[in-house]
Amino acid sequence: MARTSNVFTRVEPEIKEQAEKVLGQLGISMSSAVEMFLRQVVLQRGIPFEMKLPAKKPLEFETLTKEQFDYEIKKGYDSIKRGDVYSADAVAEEMSREFNI
Repeated sequence: MARTSNVFTRVEPEIKEQAEKVLGQLGISMSSAVEMFLRQVVLQRGIPFEMKLPAKKPLEFETLTKEQFDYEIKKGYDSIKRGDVYSADAVAEEMSREFNI
């Protein structure tokens, strides 16, 4: 048997659980999946998938000025007054499609 080395990493519990479910359906252990990823890093001499920022990025509260925040709140309030309302499922579906979350 080949020598092995330990790799320790921290991930969000929800991401770990979701990944374990998918890997379990594929019949692959987390350890095997990490090893496959690292082998591909070596073979491709880089991250083995495309990494890019989304074309549209959701607003981040911390980056808004008071005027920008007030403007966004007013847009939302005006939208509600017009009757532009969406179900939580529709919002989740759109965010998933638009931002891959």
